[in-house]
Amino acid sequence: MSPFLLTRTLPEDATESALREDVLHGLTRSPKTLPPKWFYDARGSALFEEITTLREYYPTRAEREILVARSARIAEITGARTLIELGSGSSEKTRHLIDALPALHTYVPVDVSETALTGAANALVAQRPALDVHALIADFTRGLALPGTPGPRLVAFLGGTIGNLHPAERAAFLSSVRDLLEPGDALLLGTDLVKDESVLVSAYDDASGVTAAFNKNVLSVINRELAGDFDPAAFEHVAVWDREHEWMEMRLRSTTAQTVKIHALDLAVDFAAGEELRTEISAKFREGGVRDELAACGLELTHWWTDERGRFALSLSTVV
Repeated sequence: MSPFLLTRTLPEDATESALREDVLHGLTRSPKTLPPKWFYDARGSALFEEITTLREYYPTRAEREILVARSARIAEITGARTLIELGSGSSEKTRHLIDALPALHTYVPVDVSETALTGAANALVAQRPALDVHALIADFTRGLALPGTPGPRLVAFLGGTIGNLHPAERAAFLSSVRDLLEPGDALLLGTDLVKDESVLVSAYDDASGVTAAFNKNVLSVINRELAGDFDPAAFEHVAVWDREHEWMEMRLRSTTAQTVKIHALDLAVDFAAGEELRTEISAKFREGGVRDELAACGLELTHWWTDERGRFALSLSTVV
């Protein structure tokens, strides 16, 4: 018997169905796009873990610094008995928060990856056998039904992942989180901050080429899952700062005119030489903007913490 409870709220074929939909829609529009969630197969997840250790990639270290310094204060403010983590992945950074919450009764990690959830939950149960762990296989961007757990509850959305959403998507997501919260509950949100362009571009285009391999991995996912014939070597990794929108973009630029066939969709996709496929946006934030976006969704930002160099922020918000 599993030492933790695992609940699936996604149909067994939901991942394949969503991939087909995203590829068909994204590669037949102009400009071409793909959502970043398809980076994260086993190889992509391993590459991202490697990215987080690179000198150029500061967000993981900066957020961990804040969690180490502020988790006790977060525990004091929230008194959380349930911690719900959206997009939990390995739950590695969250251990600092879990260890600091003396009243914690239940941990609810939420992720689309059963493998990631199982691995993280097993490791956590081994360390904290008295902690109830109720893992959810779910897509939190498409609505979420939470199990009944004791309050107060703290919902954590870390890693700056909210920056992968466009403004309208962020508003819809934050509104859905607000609907989950009751008086006394709180949202802990990780946001990467606006900073010098050279620092940002380096973080998304490291000298060793790990991010380039991570970016191109989405093509390998399509090849494997949808019988595509992308040649990753025929695309180059591009990272650019969009000053107007204050977000980073990752793109794949076709180095030649080519036609890619995706047999499972009976689809042929033409790329012109130099044409770019956008694979990710990563918005960067300012405190006032975060406060305003939260307020528009019925949440009040009550606490704001940054790392010592002011690169990344964690904010705590409650129901208005």
